[in-house]
Amino acid sequence: MTQYIDIAVNLLSDRLKHDIDTIINDAAKHHVSPLIVIGSDLDESAEAITTCQQYPQQLYCTTGIHPHHASSWNEHSKTRLTQLARQDTVVAIGECGLDYNRDFSPRPAQRKVFAAQLELACELNMPVLMHCREAHADFIAIVNEYRALLPNALLHCFTGSKDELIECLAADLHIGITGWVCDERRGQELARLVPLIPDHRIMVETDSPYLLPRSMRPKPKSSKNLPQYLPYIVEYMANLRQQSPTSLAQACFKNSRDFFQLPANKHLSSHL
Repeated sequence: MTQYIDIAVNLLSDRLKHDIDTIINDAAKHHVSPLIVIGSDLDESAEAITTCQQYPQQLYCTTGIHPHHASSWNEHSKTRLTQLARQDTVVAIGECGLDYNRDFSPRPAQRKVFAAQLELACELNMPVLMHCREAHADFIAIVNEYRALLPNALLHCFTGSKDELIECLAADLHIGITGWVCDERRGQELARLVPLIPDHRIMVETDSPYLLPRSMRPKPKSSKNLPQYLPYIVEYMANLRQQSPTSLAQACFKNSRDFFQLPANKHLSSHL
């Protein structure tokens, strides 16, 4: 049986949070379990922990501050983030990083808060789930300051250039690929780069509810991307890599399970 882990689900977004049971069960029917729930600020991270506790082995989460929310960081944030990160359902620090595309927070604040979260991950010996949009030079410089002390580091939703991919792999980062790769308008460069990612560094994600794969046929009635579509993304990526879907799925599953140090999922079989 081919198994999948969706490493980035925005389950507490307004488009998903009211259908959690259905989303988890529909994903499990497609062998996608567990789901990693993203925490993008401290309050959402706390809510993610509470939600995960209601779905043991089906949900795990990250806890962190997304660059969009970097302005919310204050003198109490590190203490609270540390407390959250020590909860059993938390498997990584994040989503943290830099976003110079939208600049919802000033860039100096983004860099400060990103570095603070990497420092905390080093202190707690936890992996990090990171975000980078149009900020590669500053992103990789900050990552490289801490990389030697980080147990593991993942750049999720990679959409960068070939040179950026090479630098990320040189820093021994895991690379998360979304349904962006299925977009014939925006995903062409990413489609050319996917074959360059080594088997032991590639992961797959939906970033649900965003980035519905545009090439899916029949096209889903809703534009809402869902974890149950993850196997389609794997199949699409496998075709680009001239690799069997089963082989790629196994590599992504192992990488994800090892990265987040997840136990064997005994719950999945009850949904099949």
